[in-house]
Amino acid sequence: AHVTDAPVIEAIREGRFDLTGYTWFLTQAYHHVKHTVPLMMACGGRLPERLEFVRKALVEYIEEEYGHHEWILNDLAACGEDKEAIRHGTPDTSIELMVAYLYDRINRGNPAAFFGMVQVLEGTSIELATPLGEAIQKQLGLPDEAFSYLYSHGALDQEHFEFFRNLMNEITDPDDQQAIIEAARMVYRLYGNMLHSIPLVSVPGPSNRKEQRHEAA
Repeated sequence: AHVTDAPVIEAIREGRFDLTGYTWFLTQAYHHVKHTVPLMMACGGRLPERLEFVRKALVEYIEEEYGHHEWILNDLAACGEDKEAIRHGTPDTSIELMVAYLYDRINRGNPAAFFGMVQVLEGTSIELATPLGEAIQKQLGLPDEAFSYLYSHGALDQEHFEFFRNLMNEITDPDDQQAIIEAARMVYRLYGNMLHSIPLVSVPGPSNRKEQRHEAA
């Protein structure tokens, strides 16, 4: 429950969430989503021939996922942030470690470990992204243009996740399965650490609304 019990989830429901928290979260999302396609390419290049069916699926997945990091930068711009400053910035330690861990597992361990990240992030987004996005939008009064990432990775992503669940069911080698499980545990912990680090406000109130920041957007 390290992800689902993060204080930010209760804070959003209680109205204790402001623009600073949302843009901080989006910034961290950018810094891991921009690695999704490079990680898939690295994984695909190191998969053994017996997992050729997984490599084929990765080719399709890469086409679907390419460019999603730019959506997040556009969301940030709609919130009044300087997206180029964020593009060239650095992530929270938890995200830096999560990305580094996945590259390490692909290059130094079993490349199937990549799918541990897919399991955690896709599964979490289906459960939480849409309802929390709607609550945040209502609280902060932000335009739809500030929510392309959350809304696109929410309930509408269920078919996508089902595709990968079926793919994982076809991976039957115990070593591959164990690599995926271990990576999922690590990603769950590190992604959860990021969620626990999101800055929150102590009390709800109208001061949390930041309409002035996004009027120009």
